[in-house]
Amino acid sequence: MSARKHTALPKARTLIEALPWLTRHHGKTVVIKFGGNAMVDEELKRAFAQDVVFLRHAGLRPVVVHGGGPQISAQLDLLGLESEFKAGLRVTTPEAMNVVRMVLAGQVQRELVGLLNEHGPLAVGMTGEDAHLMAATKHFAQVDGERVDIGRVGEITAIDPGAVQALLDDGRIPVISSIARSSDEEDAASGASGIFNVNADTAAAALAAALGAETLMVLTDVEGLYEDWPNSDEVISRLTATELETLLPDLASGMVPKMRGCLHAVRNGVHTARVLDGRVQHSILLEIFTDEGIGTMVVPDANTIEGAT
Repeated sequence: MSARKHTALPKARTLIEALPWLTRHHGKTVVIKFGGNAMVDEELKRAFAQDVVFLRHAGLRPVVVHGGGPQISAQLDLLGLESEFKAGLRVTTPEAMNVVRMVLAGQVQRELVGLLNEHGPLAVGMTGEDAHLMAATKHFAQVDGERVDIGRVGEITAIDPGAVQALLDDGRIPVISSIARSSDEEDAASGASGIFNVNADTAAAALAAALGAETLMVLTDVEGLYEDWPNSDEVISRLTATELETLLPDLASGMVPKMRGCLHAVRNGVHTARVLDGRVQHSILLEIFTDEGIGTMVVPDANTIEGAT
């Protein structure tokens, strides 16, 4: 009996360590951007679903926002359509937009909803088109100082979070594909051409701000924001909005939308924004419920969250 007690003791200590974090986050909304390896690796996908369901049962209100770059590229390739990128953004023709819509809402979202619902009738899928959740206008890329048309790529102009709030109030987990309706009514009435492909990092940040979320969490394929990449792999564990703004011009292009999203979130009412390594199983739980945490946390300049680490 004593041996069994001794074996179980670390589990009890882990649970006790989580107690202050459980208390602090109870009832709070957490927006999680799902992407990177966590989106394509089967074990990581399942671990992600377990984490999100755990958050829900621990009394938090998780919302998942996802893109699907690898899956979209694979489907375009299958259909003989070219994948072209300018300034880090996918050139989205009307034909490609149909594929984006199909893959995000019909494949990636359905799979994630299915994984979450293995644990109970929790997850509900929707896109930014539904209930006018996200409206966007055409986004032009800047290439060598010139404004370039990249098709049906959108920049969010408005968020109406009412439907998401209703799902959260009903105890559900909203799973949202990063597609937006056009804010131009004439364009919006024109079927598939009236929607936009929106960067999922940007969409998650805008939604977190609109919901007044406690936290935005962005899963990626690196450990966090590096202090002096590529000269050092030292991760910055915490920085303020102003400190991040200073670093933005020198960041690698892949990190820019993620860190811009974090900056937007904390400057618009979100208490913390975090970039996590989605290659680590249960990285969400490690970040929220342990003293050490992992990844990089961005906080507002006048941070008043008691005990934030």
